[in-house]
Amino acid sequence: MPNGPKTLTRYTIEEEHRHPGSSGEFSALVNVVATAAKIIANQVTRGAIIGAGAEDESSVSGRLDVLTDEIMVGQTQWSGHLSGLLSEQHATVLPATQRRGKYLLAYDALDGSSNIDVNLPVGSIFSILRAPQEVVDGKAEPADSDFLRPGVEQVCAGFTLYGPATMLVLTTGSGVDGFTLDREIGAFVLTHPRMRIPEDTSGFAINAANERFWERPVRRYVLECLEGVEGPRGRDFNMRWVASLVADTFHILTRGGLYLYPRDTRNRALPGRVSLLYGANPIAFIVEQAGGAATTGHERVMEVPPAQVHQRVPFIFGSRNEVLRIERYHREPDAGKRFDSSLFGTRSLFRTAIHDQRT
Repeated sequence: MPNGPKTLTRYTIEEEHRHPGSSGEFSALVNVVATAAKIIANQVTRGAIIGAGAEDESSVSGRLDVLTDEIMVGQTQWSGHLSGLLSEQHATVLPATQRRGKYLLAYDALDGSSNIDVNLPVGSIFSILRAPQEVVDGKAEPADSDFLRPGVEQVCAGFTLYGPATMLVLTTGSGVDGFTLDREIGAFVLTHPRMRIPEDTSGFAINAANERFWERPVRRYVLECLEGVEGPRGRDFNMRWVASLVADTFHILTRGGLYLYPRDTRNRALPGRVSLLYGANPIAFIVEQAGGAATTGHERVMEVPPAQVHQRVPFIFGSRNEVLRIERYHREPDAGKRFDSSLFGTRSLFRTAIHDQRT
């Protein structure tokens, strides 16, 4: 066995060797996606330098959304490993420009792009499916319907995190491994083998500003966490919110926790906010392979039947026992205390002063 760090290239080749008869096409595709991630990382780190001096400098994130999508398409569409691509930036499927490959790629080239303007973490998310054989054989054109399959049919999922270090987290259905970009050699190196999410946690991530729109089961859960050692949970919890799906996912993979972007009442026609095919499904695949769980509150995310390519769903994932608790609360929506006050009503800095004024 060769000495030194295990690069992503070596890792994917070794994975291929475990499957006799493999053509090498899959490992080549993963490395093409990794190359796109390296290019995107370089662009992201330039931040506001991109487009500096242009007439419209109002939105670095908007320019990078377009640019990073162009990078992903430019690196993968011609490679011969894909039959079609799907992303938020395109209304419908993009066909491969060369020969038809065995796979389909759904991706979000720049998740959390609104964080770019304030220099917070962002990333890319991707999901790989097998293409229908008739599409591979050229007997049919790639279509939206080819992507409308539940997450359990994914053959690979991953995300990159562009932070102080550029990370790539990957699963092919046999656990989760994390890689760090070594810029001196220009390669991703295995640094976080066999990542596991603790079953229990004392931390959760949610956008507290949306409290008034939450359904009762989520309000119940958050209230119980905020009551701390005096409440039914019997311990204190920490709350955080980065507004970057990949950043919160990596935090949960390394330290445990629960992420909640639940159904809310703002728009009844839009029950969820996270894209299913190129957001929730790949993250759910990774989380489950790391020992966690992922739910909409009512069903396992990876079993949700997609109805359209840009479908959005509620998304709750993380430490398994907390996810199971949330699911149980959704099955008994009228249980628990009333939750009529502010999130911080029971533990506010101003509670004593307000109480004194009333008495």
